[in-house]
Amino acid sequence: MKKALLVLLSSVAAAPAAVANDTMAELKAGGLVYVQTTDVSMESEDLFISPDKVTVDYVFRNGSDKDVESYVAFPMPDLTAGPDANIAIGDTQSDNFLGFVVKQDGEEITPELQQRVYAMGIDMTDEVTARGVSLLPFSEATYAALEKLPQDVLSDWTARGLIFDDSYDAGKGWEHHPMPLWTLKSAYWWKTTFPAGREVRVHHEYKPGVGGTAGLSFIQEGKPGYSYDEYLKKYCMDDGFVKTATKLDKAASDQTGPYYTEIWISYVLTTGANWGGAIKHFKLTVDKGSPKNYISFCGEGVKKVGPTTFEMTAEDFYPQKDLDFLLLVPSE
Repeated sequence: MKKALLVLLSSVAAAPAAVANDTMAELKAGGLVYVQTTDVSMESEDLFISPDKVTVDYVFRNGSDKDVESYVAFPMPDLTAGPDANIAIGDTQSDNFLGFVVKQDGEEITPELQQRVYAMGIDMTDEVTARGVSLLPFSEATYAALEKLPQDVLSDWTARGLIFDDSYDAGKGWEHHPMPLWTLKSAYWWKTTFPAGREVRVHHEYKPGVGGTAGLSFIQEGKPGYSYDEYLKKYCMDDGFVKTATKLDKAASDQTGPYYTEIWISYVLTTGANWGGAIKHFKLTVDKGSPKNYISFCGEGVKKVGPTTFEMTAEDFYPQKDLDFLLLVPSE
């Protein structure tokens, strides 16, 4: 039986940091992208999002009379090191820094991992690995290996934009330490087949990379802050949410209430529109984590279904925009 070929991608990108003190870059991750044939449709997508975990359960159906062979990929967010880097990820020492797990029809898949590093837009992977340096830009092993490089190599790598000199005086005179400046691009991939006329169930999960600020950026001293207009559009803040945030900010200033910070979570949903037709059955469940947290996000027909959970469902769903979540979280 003749097989068609398709490619699946999970759209992931690093978002720019917001302009604020103590700001972390959010790492966007999202759903599987179907790009080369309309034979396979997405029967359902069941998406769960929280600050600690994202899980997605898909049911795909190959409606054609031929098997569809595919290569499936989950690109991880780019990790870019530098003097101002402030990335919120679970494990900076691991290749699988989001804890990505994937299963198909109940069986866990062990995907291949491809990693490359770039500096000034040039692939420097072979150069780095030849010197025995880990590609992970925030790994302690990487820092230790850089310290051992000869001075001529350090000078060359500095000139090529691979590293920078982290210099400071900690009370014992000036110290100089070579630090990564490169960008790591990673992707997990595996090969699969969608049998003709059958359903295939795919599950993947990971710990999201969250971003945030110290304090509230959209409310400052009881008035709209510099990000207010952007947040209205991005997170669909209503009057009730804004009034609550204003009260929380005032209570923190008066020291009569806890200090609240922002947390951002993003999910690339629009990739679901690349499959054959609409998502026939779509369900989104959002857990804000704690009853003390406040959340705002865009969605139609959203219902509160628990102390911390919200739910949205849709039939024949064409995702028009990605999902962005704003949480207000009290400091401990």
